[in-house]
Amino acid sequence: MEKILIRGVNWVGDCIMSIPAIRGIRKLHPEANISILLKDKVSEIFKWENSINELIIYKNGINNKIKLIKDLREKGFKRAYLLQNAFDAALITALARIPERVGYARDLRGFLLTHSISYKKQDRKIHHIDYFFEIPKKFNPSLKPGFPFLNIPLEEKIKARQKLNSLRSPILAVAVGAKYGITKRWETEKFIKIIEKFIERYGSVILVGEKGESINFTHEAVVDLTGKTSLSELISIISECDLLLCNDSGVMHIGYATGTPLVAIFGSTSPDLTGPPKGTGRVVKSTVNCSPCFKRSCSDIKCMKTIDVDEVWNALEDILPKSKAIFFDRDGTLCKDANYLSNWKDFEVYPEVEQLKKLKDLGFLLIGVTNQSGIARGLIREDFVNEVNRYFIEKYGFDDFFYCPHHPDEGCFCRKPNPAMAILARYKYKIDFKQSFVVGDKETDLKMAEMIGAKGVQIGKDARNLKEVIEIIKRSVNA
Repeated sequence: MEKILIRGVNWVGDCIMSIPAIRGIRKLHPEANISILLKDKVSEIFKWENSINELIIYKNGINNKIKLIKDLREKGFKRAYLLQNAFDAALITALARIPERVGYARDLRGFLLTHSISYKKQDRKIHHIDYFFEIPKKFNPSLKPGFPFLNIPLEEKIKARQKLNSLRSPILAVAVGAKYGITKRWETEKFIKIIEKFIERYGSVILVGEKGESINFTHEAVVDLTGKTSLSELISIISECDLLLCNDSGVMHIGYATGTPLVAIFGSTSPDLTGPPKGTGRVVKSTVNCSPCFKRSCSDIKCMKTIDVDEVWNALEDILPKSKAIFFDRDGTLCKDANYLSNWKDFEVYPEVEQLKKLKDLGFLLIGVTNQSGIARGLIREDFVNEVNRYFIEKYGFDDFFYCPHHPDEGCFCRKPNPAMAILARYKYKIDFKQSFVVGDKETDLKMAEMIGAKGVQIGKDARNLKEVIEIIKRSVNA
């Protein structure tokens, strides 16, 4: 079996922004055994990543490097992709006699690479997700970076959910730190004002981050978890929060990668380079002329001081999940399952669908979420899937319809029971999952409900048809 090595990057945010590139490398080598070499402090980001077969821990020190070179040589890698820019990354893989070495020709290491990507200063003016993705794209220009979702197992989400069960919702996660330096940190007293306002008007707050990133503020509605979680626990906990407020930091990248709506505060750095993907929340950015300067320290930090509490508060209120939705599976739930529905003559809508409009009177959005692997299998035209979905929107009042076009073997984050379709709907419509339902005819639909923390109703188990589903939801609302 072909063996591939990826030299990963060293910071939490960079690791998350490199995930699309790592998944792109997997597409280049679908049958290969892929190992990733990275520092222990960030290794938990990849413990659930299904595009990676093996984690190899990088340790500093000359003796550790000598041992690493020997171990890599014995493993017999065919190619190394160097996401890390350092000279050291190229030197180690060359000394390990890995015959093909791919990376940016920078930091005086071009002569050590067999497949180099030219580096120009303007390359660092593109978003870091795109910057990393240029590496697999060199071998297949048609590849496009996907969203860097983190594949958190259900059992880990449930553990985090149980830790937060006693807190009043909505729950706001707050991270006041930023490893890069003080120029990336909004003033602590302003964070405190936001926290005070949030617990007075809405719910609870958890403080997250590393040891030493706490604040001097106590309240029964505030739980301080700074320095008290592993990285994987932190990821799971943030995924179960309703909102995240943070600086440009590793926690910010965890936020969008787990699907948590966020407000990110930028001062000395640029959201064009390291900001959250469009639609995942709000960026509050300084407008002073010297920003972004990318300095770690500053005698004034005017950029952060000019960002006021009201501006950040308004951004938080703007993305606060307040809507409730019912997520409906399509084939077998709304219409007859025709085993890869591919033409109108096999399309048969269940008569009770007409009554679903009653749920809109209760304040619910109607959102379709459907797996359509027939597109990837070549059995269904994608435009036909869109036509059918649009039919439910136009005739039956559905607010939106999301679908996954991927083959099950692709391991995508959008195929149910994975939650990406629901998360994208939450971003778009500010949906509170705790007030929402998932309705379907399969166990995967119920499991997606568990993944997002919504109530699940399975046709054939909990209800015989959609009419009974409506009654179940009505009773739940009244209760």
